[in-house]
Amino acid sequence: MDLDYKDLSDANLSGANLSGANLSGANLSGANLKGANLAGAILWYANLVGANLEGANLQGANLYLAELEFTSLKNAWLPGVTLEKANLKGANLYGVNLSDADLSKANLEKANLEKANLGNANLGNANLGNAWLHGVNLEYANLKGANLQGVNLEYANLKDANLQGVTLEKANLKGANLQGVNLEYDLDYFGNKLYANLKSANLSEANLSEASLSEANLGNANLEKANLKGANLYGVNLAYANLKGANLSNVNLTGADLSGTDFTGANIIGANFSDADLSGAKGLD
Repeated sequence: MDLDYKDLSDANLSGANLSGANLSGANLSGANLKGANLAGAILWYANLVGANLEGANLQGANLYLAELEFTSLKNAWLPGVTLEKANLKGANLYGVNLSDADLSKANLEKANLEKANLGNANLGNANLGNAWLHGVNLEYANLKGANLQGVNLEYANLKDANLQGVTLEKANLKGANLQGVNLEYDLDYFGNKLYANLKSANLSEANLSEASLSEANLGNANLEKANLKGANLYGVNLAYANLKGANLSNVNLTGADLSGTDFTGANIIGANFSDADLSGAKGLD
């Protein structure tokens, strides 16, 4: 079905079968596509601003550079979809299945992704600033270079995710599972190091066991009761961080900045503090 560049704005296409259709450049702004079948459809550059795609099937669809600002995709089926460089600012993606999806360089600023499945998805260099990601599944996802400043990732699953060079400043990761994550530095085009930024982030009760956070910035972060067992924190900045009651057993803190850090009640059995700056640190008596 060839509908490229057609004006379908405000059209009622609820439950329509548009699988495999060519809708590249089509204007679907404000359209009702609730429960529609768009599996494998081509929607390059399509305008879907304000459209209703709740419960729609978009499996394997291609939405490269599509406009989906404030679009509702609640409970939609999107495994393997291409949303590279798409604009999803303020979109409602509650409970969607985006496993194996390509969201590289997509704009998801202030989007609602609560309880969404993004397992193994590619979010490299995506903008998720101030997005709502409560309870989201990001296991094995690629978030390399992504902007996660101010996001809510409470109780999210980030097990074995790639978070190299991410910005998580002031993010809320309370109770999140970050077991085995990679938060080491990335390199830009010129070979300069881009360090993971978790300054002032809330990681209380988070699971960071076996995580790699070498040289990351965790200054003023809240890691109260966090599990960091066996984590690599080489050269990390934890100045004035809260590590009260945290599990730091067998953690590598070689060369770390721990000035003013609060270790009250923390488990530091087997931790390596070689060459670390402990000036003004508390709770290590």
